[in-house]
Amino acid sequence: MPQSPNKTLDLTRYATLKTSGFLDDPNHLKNQRTLPPWHQSQPATITMAAAAAATTTTIALFTSSSTLCCRKPTSLRPKIFKIKASLATMSATTTKVVPAIIVGGGRVGKALQDMGNGDDVLVKRGESVPIDFPGPVLVCTRNDDLEAVLESTPKSRWSDLVFFQNGMLETWFQSKGLSDPDQVLAYFAVSKLGEPPTDGKTDTNPEGLTAAYGKWASAVAGRLLAGGLSCKVLEKEAFQKQMFEKLIWICAFMLVGARHPGATVGIVEKEYRSEVSSLISELAAAAAAGKGIVFEPAMEDRLCAYSRTVAHFPTAVKEFKWRNGWFYSLSDKAIAEGKPDPCPLHTAWLKELNVV
Repeated sequence: MPQSPNKTLDLTRYATLKTSGFLDDPNHLKNQRTLPPWHQSQPATITMAAAAAATTTTIALFTSSSTLCCRKPTSLRPKIFKIKASLATMSATTTKVVPAIIVGGGRVGKALQDMGNGDDVLVKRGESVPIDFPGPVLVCTRNDDLEAVLESTPKSRWSDLVFFQNGMLETWFQSKGLSDPDQVLAYFAVSKLGEPPTDGKTDTNPEGLTAAYGKWASAVAGRLLAGGLSCKVLEKEAFQKQMFEKLIWICAFMLVGARHPGATVGIVEKEYRSEVSSLISELAAAAAAGKGIVFEPAMEDRLCAYSRTVAHFPTAVKEFKWRNGWFYSLSDKAIAEGKPDPCPLHTAWLKELNVV
């Protein structure tokens, strides 16, 4: 009887074929009868430890199984094809980003540009917004620069503006004749120019808090998702609620922190929780009464959870007319009409810091 040149079966090969069920396949056993004895699978003595070690490479070995046996198990082929097809589909989906004009080359503007495919137009200070470039116009400047941005944007493109600013923009929108413009609540942080942003996912909202509203909302969400960030597309009412929640967060945490020099957002949340809780409740009640908004329960928990994700942020009362100024205007109006101040704590602390 002829002898196989490699009579002793390779342990890795045996364990791989045995684990896959290939050796027990009736078709395989049938085929064995037609092969010369030296091509048939030979019995071998193998320890359990050796078999276990060998099976760890089973999947990898089947990708190049032509070196192991004369034919591949056909059941693996459709699975491999489906995996490759799914990966290709996912790749195509995640890399499709709508080209945009990005106004402002700061941290946020640069981060948004990096999320694109290289076909965005970056507009810097003093430059005009192109009239013939289709797509959204992402405005990533400071609030006080919005006037200049509007002046440098052709009026025919105003409906394409997407505002990323924090604070109360509604009054300014109305004064400029901007009817229901697109907005984004950016709950992500970019610590330095050129660094990737950090998503503001919290333990109360693990799905993320960033939200977009308007005709370009889906395009903005697609860009952020391509950059590894979360983003919800909301209708007007839901967006307005979240906008006011973020306004309340900024006004409350910054004001309480300013009362305690050197306090970061995290310190306010940990050490001055009672102060910030009282202020959140006061501002939420004023906003609800002034705008007819019914907030979702547990606002304080949500805002404190977000504070823990940006605990290192410094605190200061900034951009007053865009932030705390809106609540102070409610107080001013009420007092002028002989009514009680809806935000007495807020007013007292602003005066304590000589802000008003």
